[in-house]
Amino acid sequence: MNKINYYHSLIFFNICIFLSAFEFFRNDDPLIICLFLILSLGISHGALDHLKGLKLLKIYKYKSTSLFYVSYIFVGLSVIIFWLIFPKLILMIFFIVASYHFGKEDSEFINSSSNFELIYFLKGSVIIVAPLIFHKSETLAIFKYLNFEIPESFLINAFLFLILILSFIANFLISLNKNFEIKSLLLMDYISILILNYFLNPLMAFTIYFCFLHSARHSFKLSNELNKKSLIKGLKKFTLKVIPLTFLTAILFIISLIILKNYYVLDNAVSKIIFIGLASLTFPHILLEYLLEKNEKK
Repeated sequence: MNKINYYHSLIFFNICIFLSAFEFFRNDDPLIICLFLILSLGISHGALDHLKGLKLLKIYKYKSTSLFYVSYIFVGLSVIIFWLIFPKLILMIFFIVASYHFGKEDSEFINSSSNFELIYFLKGSVIIVAPLIFHKSETLAIFKYLNFEIPESFLINAFLFLILILSFIANFLISLNKNFEIKSLLLMDYISILILNYFLNPLMAFTIYFCFLHSARHSFKLSNELNKKSLIKGLKKFTLKVIPLTFLTAILFIISLIILKNYYVLDNAVSKIIFIGLASLTFPHILLEYLLEKNEKK
């Protein structure tokens, strides 16, 4: 898997350089393209959560499969409700949780028994701070749609640059005592994210990262678990298994967008659907991963 991840990072790095040359991706804001990619390639990497849920039920010795589905949906709906009531607080929590999630899942190919929670958070924080540094006005416009505003100040700008530097250091620390292949993989991922956020508008930069690095890497891992002898066969099996839930989730997102479009302009509605929707999926997804990891270590 390390070799596959290495070549994946190399290909992704070259794709980022290629995309940065196109004016369309640099200045325009192709909302529909972003939404389509996230609703297809992006969310698909979590479409096997029901299988992990059944595995967790067996660990806890529960026979009712409906318990998992009810609990998963309950957590997701709770996130949406709390976001509507406390948008600033939930968005801040989402940034913290997402940074840790991105940092950890993008580094899952590195086996380590060390406690890397803070380092994973710092590694993944580049996804949040890079657009604020390179395209602050466009990023703040998206935040404004989400009822969240960041004031202009020297201290905040300095803090963002500090986090960016610490994110690079986190990549270095994770790669300590690892071979050159791992070190170059992490470096390519870090530079790719910076290239995306420097040249592309924030929403497109996030979409490319989320779909073609984060989701793709997790999908490769799941495909390998489905068939350890052949990645191609594993990918085929993975694709067939994720289609139903991915399709159902995409339909729910589109219905929500149609409803929101009656109350907000398109940019505002799409931003809410993408980020609030992803938050409602991310929290139960991370909780499930945490419970499985915790019980499998026992």
